[in-house]
Amino acid sequence: MAFQLWMKSPMPMVTLTKTFDVTRLCKVSRRRRLKFTMLLCWCIGKAASGVEEFYLLPHDGKLYQYDRMAINVIAENIRGGLSFCDVPVSDDLEQFNADYMHLTETIRHTCQDILDHEAVIVGTSAVTGTTLDTIVNQYSGTFNNPFLAWGRYRKGWLRTTLPISFQFHHAQMDGSHAARFLEELQRTINAVGR
Repeated sequence: MAFQLWMKSPMPMVTLTKTFDVTRLCKVSRRRRLKFTMLLCWCIGKAASGVEEFYLLPHDGKLYQYDRMAINVIAENIRGGLSFCDVPVSDDLEQFNADYMHLTETIRHTCQDILDHEAVIVGTSAVTGTTLDTIVNQYSGTFNNPFLAWGRYRKGWLRTTLPISFQFHHAQMDGSHAARFLEELQRTINAVGR
């Protein structure tokens, strides 16, 4: 029923914003010398892979189901432009880190996107030049993939927080599925490196 209601909507996208406690990610990033953004992308993939609605993608009036998932990462390339790569989701942090580092370095130097057209893609964007409360992407239904975006994290006395915007197509999932994912994302962040 949600598919019928929202597939032809002129504005089918929904955006939720939640402030996450990323203290654990910052500690693991420093202690293990891992990139913060890579750790957050791994957590997003791990949390999303447990929600079956993430494997569905509305497109051209149909709902497609995928077997695999990848996280889309944007990196500045050597020409000063932006390049994109799709990092395969893996339960293994070391494998995800190796893929992330290899793919982002490759697109930085070649200025060629590396996209996985056989996987459902969860888009991400880190706008770390400033602190942001929320980011809203296109609401047109042209790009229907789930999309998470954030700015710079905020350091406090005892904890570090980061507002993250989560946008999804309403034919793909309802608010209850999105809320379950956001709660699982916080649990995944809290468990990194344990």
